[in-house]
Amino acid sequence: MNFRHRKKRNLEISITPMIDVVFLLLNKNTALQITLPESGSKELAPRKLLVLSIDSTSQYYLNEQPLADNKLSTLAHSLASVFKDKEQALVINADALAPYQAVVNALDIAGRVGFVQITFATQQATEK
Repeated sequence: MNFRHRKKRNLEISITPMIDVVFLLLNKNTALQITLPESGSKELAPRKLLVLSIDSTSQYYLNEQPLADNKLSTLAHSLASVFKDKEQALVINADALAPYQAVVNALDIAGRVGFVQITFATQQATEK
């Protein structure tokens, strides 16, 4: 009987990912210990937030006041009339069933008006 000789494979284990993990752990444990200086100034007065709400029918509300219609031009005019400076924050409070496009349009218009501090309001999920 003539048996073929199988070629033996040289198995290699790459330790590069393991080295990456070790360096990651070393960097995490050797983080800089910085003590920030204390300030003698008074706390800043809290800014008034503008709240833009969007219901499930794409109706817009600015500070709980409904806009005349849900046209984008009306939304742009309303946001421009209350915009003061770039430090002013806008909270978008969209219903979970609000159309995605209505939220994207509101975000786009707010950015064009000049808002740079825009956040979304959420609620904490309840455990079932």
